[in-house]
Amino acid sequence: MDIWQVLLVALAVYWAGVAWARNSGLLPSFVSTTGPILTLHTKRGRRFIEWASQPKRAWRAWGNFGLGLTAVVLVGVLFALVLSAVATLANPPEPTAVNQPRNTLVIPGVNDFLPLSVAPEIVAGLFIGIVVHEFGHGLMCRVEDIEIKSMGLALLAILPMGAFVEPDQESEQQADRGARARMFAAGVTNNFLVVVLAFGLLFGPVAGAVAVADGGLVGTVYDDSPAAEAGISGGDRVVEVAGTPVENNSEFQRAIEASDERSVAVTLANGDSVTVDRRLFVLGNATESPFAGIATGDTVTTVNGTAVYTEQSLERELENRTIATLETDDGDSVTGPAGAFITVSPDGPAADSGLAAETDAVVVSMAGERVTTGDDLADLIDRLSPGDSVDVVAYVDGERETYDVELGQQADGSAYLGAFIAPGVSGVETSGFGAELYPGQEFLSMLSGNTDDSAYLTAIFGGANNPVTGFLQAVVGALYLPLLGLLDPSVGFNFPGFAGTNTNFFVVTGALGALPESVVFLSANLLLWTGWVNLNLGFFNCIPAFPLDGGHLLRSGAEAITSRLPVGDKHAITRAITTSIGLLMLASLALMLLGPQLLN
Repeated sequence: MDIWQVLLVALAVYWAGVAWARNSGLLPSFVSTTGPILTLHTKRGRRFIEWASQPKRAWRAWGNFGLGLTAVVLVGVLFALVLSAVATLANPPEPTAVNQPRNTLVIPGVNDFLPLSVAPEIVAGLFIGIVVHEFGHGLMCRVEDIEIKSMGLALLAILPMGAFVEPDQESEQQADRGARARMFAAGVTNNFLVVVLAFGLLFGPVAGAVAVADGGLVGTVYDDSPAAEAGISGGDRVVEVAGTPVENNSEFQRAIEASDERSVAVTLANGDSVTVDRRLFVLGNATESPFAGIATGDTVTTVNGTAVYTEQSLERELENRTIATLETDDGDSVTGPAGAFITVSPDGPAADSGLAAETDAVVVSMAGERVTTGDDLADLIDRLSPGDSVDVVAYVDGERETYDVELGQQADGSAYLGAFIAPGVSGVETSGFGAELYPGQEFLSMLSGNTDDSAYLTAIFGGANNPVTGFLQAVVGALYLPLLGLLDPSVGFNFPGFAGTNTNFFVVTGALGALPESVVFLSANLLLWTGWVNLNLGFFNCIPAFPLDGGHLLRSGAEAITSRLPVGDKHAITRAITTSIGLLMLASLALMLLGPQLLN
């Protein structure tokens, strides 16, 4: 039984229990039900809200600021959803984990981005977001002299699904349009304020007190690989390779490459010393690779009859040969061109040179230099400049061809070929060690908005690392972190916070070093998910559709416009505007959630 079935059964049992309790008269008078949702009503807290709303002039100024901010976000969300829907219709994306409908649910363990390991922090962030959102509505109600009928929470079992402040309808109708608009915008404004506070604390004192631990960070060890056979597992740190100390992932990779021995001794952070008997373990193979007979989990044993067991020995054997015969441990032998496997992108420099779009090719030489792997080709392109004209020698459908390609320019000013480059030799990706390193420094840099050590933030912000953009950079980084591995599978990992085995890769330093690491990591996780949830909650409530705050603000804006029109039935026009935009938003959301599955 998968998790969806378990959840459905649990929901059905819970719903039946709620229905039985309601029909038996066991629920208190302040509890009502809507399906499986329990709604708790109370009038308590109105005195506190009344007291908090006393500096009304200051709160009204805050409300005006929030109304302007929310209006800008609302328009942005409107255009973003419509443009996304149009793009989905024009070019439906392939169904992936990113656009699965279940990933719209804020349920840890069901949503691929929200792991169970940080479920308490996520639920706490959601609870904080809901409370401050509704407190904003209640506070602005009293600032604008709108009476509050009741307040409460909506729960699914113990999970907070929502909160509410119920204004007195007669009192609300008596308030002017600006007062109502400020009241509806107040919840979103409070959510954005929480984002600033939570991320400000996270990016500053908390993330600043965390550093990456020494060593090569072993994030994942492939089954049956040399590292797995040596007893190395995910979460280990390699601090020494063949007698050479290593302080980070880069030094680990250099030390591994520098050792030419088949067996290499490594020392782990816990003091254990193990020997890794290296062999060319196949991590994956491109679908249309000329070496299609080689499968994941195989071991490449010889190249052109010469034994190989590391990536370096493989590349040495291919240096002067563009056609190679690879043999695996099960005796299979495959012959084909050896180079960088590419798929040509439409409307790019490679396609303009004569290589047909979507064509698969194996590049064996560019600008007069031998290319043996995808990394070789990527490194060579990085060394060249936009506008350079280079000869590209490639095998297409088994025929060797030469193309004159003028390299294009990317947004960051670097050169590009206009092709997807697969890793490995002709799409065959191998590893003599058999582990994937955890990008701890990249993740930590994204938490602090530091473009110097973050390739993703550099690509987005062009390397501008200054106080003006620093906070925005860090916010973008924090938004990417929980789903980075899904957006870019080459990373291999998401960052849900400091949880699970990844806590082995970080240490607490500086002023917070006296505190237990568990306390600092818990605080960081709570701040990360509180900011993340509140930002998404604010954006979601800005969608201009009922019953969301954006729908109420849309109606206020429509009323302001129609009140100035020389027409008779202004209410009918207002309803037509709000209904049309609401249906447009509903259709856009449906396309975003279901389009990839339905249109492919």
